[in-house]
Amino acid sequence: MPILRKHERVLKFSKMITKLNHLLFFGPVVSEKITVQTHTLSFISFNPRLFCNCGFDFHPRASLIESAQSPNASGRVSRIARTEAQHVLFDYLHHTRSLSFTDAEHISQNSPHFLQNLLMKLNSEKDVARCLAKYLRYNPINEFEPFLESLGLPPSELPLLLPRHLIYLSDDHLMLENYHALCKYGIPQGKMGKMYKEAREVFSYDYGVLASKLRAYENLGLGKGTVIKLVTCCPSLLIGQISMELFKVLEKLNRLGIEKDWIGGHISCKSTYYWNRMVDTMDFLVKVGYTEIQMHNLFKSNPPLLLEDSGKKMYVLFGRLVKLGLKMDESYSMFKQNPEILSGKYIKNILKAVDFLFDIGLGTEDIACIVTHNILLLGSSTLKGPKTVCKELKVGKEDLCMIIRDDPSKLFTLASKSKLKTSEQVSSQDPAKYLEKTAFLLKLGYLENSNEMAKALKQFRGRGDQLQERFDCLVKAGLDCNVVTSIIRRAPMVLNQSKDVIEEKIDCLRNCLGYPLNTIVTFPAYLCYNMEKINTRFSMYRWLRDKGAAKPNLSLSTVLACSDAKFVKYFVDVHPEGPSMWESFNKQGLLNHN
Repeated sequence: MPILRKHERVLKFSKMITKLNHLLFFGPVVSEKITVQTHTLSFISFNPRLFCNCGFDFHPRASLIESAQSPNASGRVSRIARTEAQHVLFDYLHHTRSLSFTDAEHISQNSPHFLQNLLMKLNSEKDVARCLAKYLRYNPINEFEPFLESLGLPPSELPLLLPRHLIYLSDDHLMLENYHALCKYGIPQGKMGKMYKEAREVFSYDYGVLASKLRAYENLGLGKGTVIKLVTCCPSLLIGQISMELFKVLEKLNRLGIEKDWIGGHISCKSTYYWNRMVDTMDFLVKVGYTEIQMHNLFKSNPPLLLEDSGKKMYVLFGRLVKLGLKMDESYSMFKQNPEILSGKYIKNILKAVDFLFDIGLGTEDIACIVTHNILLLGSSTLKGPKTVCKELKVGKEDLCMIIRDDPSKLFTLASKSKLKTSEQVSSQDPAKYLEKTAFLLKLGYLENSNEMAKALKQFRGRGDQLQERFDCLVKAGLDCNVVTSIIRRAPMVLNQSKDVIEEKIDCLRNCLGYPLNTIVTFPAYLCYNMEKINTRFSMYRWLRDKGAAKPNLSLSTVLACSDAKFVKYFVDVHPEGPSMWESFNKQGLLNHN
């Protein structure tokens, strides 16, 4: 009998426990006879329906990245709700997770997609701050998601970059240490995502290692700003030892007279850089026969040739010429005689012209002949597509091929996008002269088909080869190529004189007037005055200076640029014998001129 009673008590207690569990997780059962006292449930701290009033669709195991694909993800969140969410996330990271104020602020302000996914869990935008705070209180987030997004990484790339078995940033001390080292050095946080993706081991370096690597590049002679640009565009430079390929590039540029920090002003995170190929490019140009001055001018005027393409376009052009049947020496000679063809615009136009000729069916030998004799024209003119030309002429490709084979100059008159204007007095029968002139102006920095180009075509008188000859005359006299370009852009009329006249005026400047050549840089208009005026005015000035009535070493512009009336007032009438001497110098000038 006692055993039976004991068994009934156990069975009764078991039923009570079962009903208690049912009550806890499924709500009260009205028909149940057993009444559970309130104090019996006092130990319970978690209620599965805790967030029902806040409108949460709770999925504790779902990643916020995955939830971006939920039906609600397409909805828009108001600016007010987003701002409240940023404050809540900041409070969570800074006060709850003990991240620094700066880190918490940056992450919360620069992880919009993460916040969007958080807010999509709310079916209502009412009381966002309270509901989201409750959610974060009981549901720790993977902190690497908003952190990596704040570094500039798109959400689609995050799943492959999230560390396994870690959700708290504080658990990866080395990662945070290296992140702070990059911030301290001045690298923008939005640029670090590329570094994390392409050179993740950089964020695993031991204490002090990363800072020493950054200093090592400064020791190469690079400024801090250049180092920042280099490592953000090429994070692999921070892996292993210092890049010897980059070191060689910098040394070669330095020998060409190009400062090392020049490279930092022309690289972009949108491109991939191959330093060893750049070294090969410069060695190739030396082999072709380029001088250091030519290479300096080439890279200065066309940085993408070396940097963005790492010399690729140059090799493509060289390979295309070899395939056309040109010998190596011929190609080398062509590059050396026409250094401007290696600019990006020229290479693009030449390759497009070759493709045009192949497309209409012209033979390899004919194409090689056209390229050899018209390389500058091909580089300076942008051609239409073969279909467009055939449509305009109402002929087939075979007919167009025959026209160009019989008269290669037709390629430029029929296919060039550059329009020949009658106001420029260029006949359609002789486009070569127009295109040579255009090619020369393109080298000076004028933009093709621009209003500035059209104006320059009217200002510069002479054929393209004549203009180039006059330009070279100034360079041979001792002026830097870039300086001459600047002079011509400021005073185009300088090149409207013959080579002999320019040489005569330079000789007069040095040997007769006693001024250095660099005087032309500050006063290029000197080359535009006629020799009669130069001789008479400076004869008068020298006489006056010898009499002590004029200051020595007056500038060229002071003597030449003033009007005749002012010259007489300040350089003739200031001395009693001045008028008679001035009359004498004028008569002598007329006799010499006649």
